[in-house]
Amino acid sequence: MLKVTGTTTTTSQMLPTVLAATEDNTSVPIDRDALSLYNNPEEPLRHAARRAGRLEDGIAVLRTSLLLQLQPYAARWQDVYGNVRPRVQRVTRFGSEVCAYIRQPPDGFYPRAGVIAFAGVVGLFFARGSRVKRIVYPGGLMAVGASLYYPEQAVAIGRSAGDRVYDWALQGYVAVDKRVRPGKRQEDNPSDPRP
Repeated sequence: MLKVTGTTTTTSQMLPTVLAATEDNTSVPIDRDALSLYNNPEEPLRHAARRAGRLEDGIAVLRTSLLLQLQPYAARWQDVYGNVRPRVQRVTRFGSEVCAYIRQPPDGFYPRAGVIAFAGVVGLFFARGSRVKRIVYPGGLMAVGASLYYPEQAVAIGRSAGDRVYDWALQGYVAVDKRVRPGKRQEDNPSDPRP
């Protein structure tokens, strides 16, 4: 029976000498290449790809079919995301600007805001009963209070709101006119030879 032991011969070599011990306790040097531990494998290792099972095949088929079926919806949601994202960023920017404005308000901001809020509470107190009153009275009293403190902004908002209300009223009138008199042509063109 052979036993393998290792000792270093010198520090300059730094290679161990391999000795094999025989049954009669004599040490015989052995070449390192003769030991199987130091030999390179004769055949190179090859990676064998694992075959996919039935479950993996089924999941792959399901993924591809779902991707093909959901692709139009994904494109549509990407369009929606592209439209919604700027709006969300605008709202976020507006919120951060409001927070910055509230942290460092101009002089007299909080008393004015208190008066406007108190007008809204008074409007809620007067608006008992009808649901319409609950919306109109607080909103109207708050608008009046705000217009007292901020007249220039109230005039600008009034002009733009007046233009919008006029446009909506005109569109409503045209829509009702089309429903009431569907046979009448929109424009009476005298140069048109048709009766």
